[in-house]
Amino acid sequence: MEKIPLLKPYKMGNFEINHRVVLAPLTRCRSFASLPQPHAILYYSQRTTNGGLLISESTGISETAHGMPGTPGIWKKEQVEAWKPIVQAVHEKGGFFFCQIWHTGRAATHESQPNGMAPISSTDKGCTPGLQGKEWPVPRRLSVDEIPQVVDDYRIAARNAIEAGFDGVEIHAGNGCLIDQFMKDQVNDRTDEYGGTIEKRCRFALEVVKAVVDEIGAKKVGIQISPFADFMESGDSNPEALGLFVAESLTNYEILYLHVIEMMKVDEHIHETPYRSLPMRRAFNGTFISGGGYDKDDGNKMIDNNHADLISYGRLFLANPDLPKRFAVDAPLNKCNSDTFCIPDPVVGYTDYSFLDQSN
Repeated sequence: MEKIPLLKPYKMGNFEINHRVVLAPLTRCRSFASLPQPHAILYYSQRTTNGGLLISESTGISETAHGMPGTPGIWKKEQVEAWKPIVQAVHEKGGFFFCQIWHTGRAATHESQPNGMAPISSTDKGCTPGLQGKEWPVPRRLSVDEIPQVVDDYRIAARNAIEAGFDGVEIHAGNGCLIDQFMKDQVNDRTDEYGGTIEKRCRFALEVVKAVVDEIGAKKVGIQISPFADFMESGDSNPEALGLFVAESLTNYEILYLHVIEMMKVDEHIHETPYRSLPMRRAFNGTFISGGGYDKDDGNKMIDNNHADLISYGRLFLANPDLPKRFAVDAPLNKCNSDTFCIPDPVVGYTDYSFLDQSN
């Protein structure tokens, strides 16, 4: 019997991917003092298959990068060492592992910033107080002179990820975080060389891409964007043009993949947009990953219609550590418990989801 599209192999650069089901980057808040903990070894290895691709939870590039407590970092030696056994566990099961590197910018709570300092952003406009039930600090607008240091933080984080054993990095440039705050005109109100036109608003993102590519090589670099989303009040007046400009610009750097969030799932509801990522798919010359609330049928259609090469799954993979196997045998899926997404418990809602084969 012919395999379903999601289970067909795919060659991504030098990586022989055995199926199209990718573990999406998922913030789980199980780290301590910015250090990933040993229980992450089991969490990631549970979701590893031979030839499968995993993308890590968002991992901070500096001490100011965190948006909430419990997220890991990769800007210093101790963090690199803490990641090594986690990466090794994925590799021992034959998986490929990319580290998503991020800076949250203004999407940061007070307690996540060192010494109570204001978070940095493209702007000094804060998120609406009470958004998502939190009080957001007023951010500090980065000066032009400060931006090269932040770019360098991404470069160092990428180098550290490779030292930790990761196969590559995914630059987080979506979902209302720092790079997204530069790219979106709903947030970016600058009048200098980093604001105004699409080209200027995307300058920071492309400087980060160039720095990371120069450091670790283009074929170890991916980037995630969400041009259609207005998550954390980071929307754009012309998301299709923005996404297409980014996709076309990235071809100059020959990076490995572009990961586009097609839809957002918030509070158990899919937030669809009238836009689609197909123009970006056609403009980009590398592997195209699509994500955002897909089920099995959605993913199969995307692959079968050649609208994407790989599909990233978040909540489904979180709750079903053997998701590719369940897709293969058309098995029922565990339901996820959103109350345990971001709690510090090392087991509950983390490594205690059941397998079809309970020997795992």
